[in-house]
Amino acid sequence: MILLRSLLYFLLLVLSVAVFGTLITLLGRFRPIEFSDQMATRWGRLNLWMQRVICRLDYRLEGAENLPEGACIVMSKHQSTWETIALRGLLKPQQSWVLKQELVRIPLFGQGLTLVKSIPIDRAAGRRAVLKVVEMGKARLAEGRYVIVFPEGTRTAPGQRRKYGVGGGVLAERSGADVVPIAHNAGIYWRRRGVKKYPGTVQIIVGPAIQSTNKKAAQIMREVEDWIEETQENLSTIGKSSK
Repeated sequence: MILLRSLLYFLLLVLSVAVFGTLITLLGRFRPIEFSDQMATRWGRLNLWMQRVICRLDYRLEGAENLPEGACIVMSKHQSTWETIALRGLLKPQQSWVLKQELVRIPLFGQGLTLVKSIPIDRAAGRRAVLKVVEMGKARLAEGRYVIVFPEGTRTAPGQRRKYGVGGGVLAERSGADVVPIAHNAGIYWRRRGVKKYPGTVQIIVGPAIQSTNKKAAQIMREVEDWIEETQENLSTIGKSSK
C-alpha cells in the first residue's frame, strides 16, 4: 500500500506542477509578483495536504514565531525533496530560492521559478556563483523577501553531514540580514532516493534568528551549522526502524 499511495501522490505532484506552472507562466508575466508568489504558496500547501491524505505523511512545525515579517535569509537542512515543497507552503509567500540553474531550464516549471524571483546559480562556478548570490540576494532582501538557502548544496541522508557552503554567509555579512536556521527529519519518511513516502510526522523546527551584524561569513556559518546539526541530533527518529 505504501508504494501504491506513493505512486498516486507522485502522479498528482507532477500534475500539480504542470497546472500551477502553466498558470504562473501564462498569467504571472502580466500580473504583479504577488500573483506568482501566492500561486506558488498554494501549490506548496496543496501538496502538503495531498501528502497527508494520500501518503499519511504529516508535519509538526515548531518555532514559527521565530520567522520575521520582513526580509531574512532562511538556511535549512537538506535531506529530501520534501522540504523544497513544504517550505514553499509553510513560509510567507515572498520567497526567493537559491537553486541550481538547471532547474530553470525545465519547461513550465523553470519559467515559473523565474517569475517567483529565484536565484539560479552554476554550482561549479565557485566564486562567481557566490557573487551572484550576493548581488541577487541583496536585491531580493531589499524587496522584503525571504532568501532560501540550502547551505549543504545537495540532499544529505539522515545522520550524515556535508560541508556547509559559505555563499549564504557572505550574503548575510554583506547585507546585514538576519539568518533563520531550520532543522527537520524529512529524510526519514521521504528518502533522497526512492519512490516510497512513508507515513509519519515530519518534525520541522525553526530556530531563533542569528544576527549577522559585525560578523564575518565564516562565523555566521559556524553558528548556523552548530544550531542546525545540534538540533538534528535531538530530533525524534520514531518509526525509523520500520522503514
